[in-house]
Amino acid sequence: MDEQALVKRAMAGDELAFLQLLNQYEQTMYRMAFAYLKNEHDAIEAVQEATYRSLKKIHTIKEPAYFGTWLVRILLNICHNMREKSKRLDLQENIDIGDTASNHERFEMTDIITKLPKEQQELIFLKYFQDYKNQDIAALQNIPEGTVKSRLHGALKKLKLYFMEKGEL
Repeated sequence: MDEQALVKRAMAGDELAFLQLLNQYEQTMYRMAFAYLKNEHDAIEAVQEATYRSLKKIHTIKEPAYFGTWLVRILLNICHNMREKSKRLDLQENIDIGDTASNHERFEMTDIITKLPKEQQELIFLKYFQDYKNQDIAALQNIPEGTVKSRLHGALKKLKLYFMEKGEL
């Protein structure tokens, strides 16, 4: 069964259809929450809260084709609220980075991205960590696609300057 049909069934109150939809997005939601919050416990809590809120508000979806976008928007709002509430960004001490350089570099890059303004962080995570297209990001953020492009350009420019200062470019 295609996603839009499942969404329509979930909107009509079919809890099994809703669970199927959540299973499809579970890994994406967790990865996004973890990338945003940098803490396994907080990421799980954000996904749980997003699940609860989406179940309560499933009937408010205007266009079933954008269920994934709607769900991610809920999650990002929760992550943003959690970060605002804690007012601090700290990496968990016991994260197993592993022996490979690519994992270490990925965590280092994530740490560097957290130095950007929240608006730019969110765009970078959506574009490069979750592989969203500019058009989808624009729909999530409720901004024009051109604005997404210019903000991404600004964020990448800041990252480039940072690496130039460190002597890595």
